[in-house]
Amino acid sequence: MAFEDFLNHRCDIYHNREEQVTPGYGLPVSSSFCYPEKSDISEQACHFGVKSQNVTIIQTAPANLMNAKIKLTLPIGTDVRINDKIVDCATGMEYTAEQPINVRDHHIFVYIKKTEGQKAL
Repeated sequence: MAFEDFLNHRCDIYHNREEQVTPGYGLPVSSSFCYPEKSDISEQACHFGVKSQNVTIIQTAPANLMNAKIKLTLPIGTDVRINDKIVDCATGMEYTAEQPINVRDHHIFVYIKKTEGQKAL
């Protein structure tokens, strides 16, 4: 079995961009970070490794929140960075990337956290 056969999912990757904006009213210009409308990398082959012990459900009103830390495996050479937005193409779920790790120039893995309803990293 080849490594490419292991990558059975697809994801879109959005790089975090810095923009200089002014809030107006004579206040100074400051940095603001946002993601572009169009993904920087589309339909990237990947594998979402979900383990049940890394998923917690928090009961809140009016809805429950699911916090998850997932291991994402990508082919070597994929441009993924810390704080990138990762979108699962199959489910549309959005995640935030932690520090990517190069595994012996064979592949990259990065832990991602669920971004919907979560606290900042």
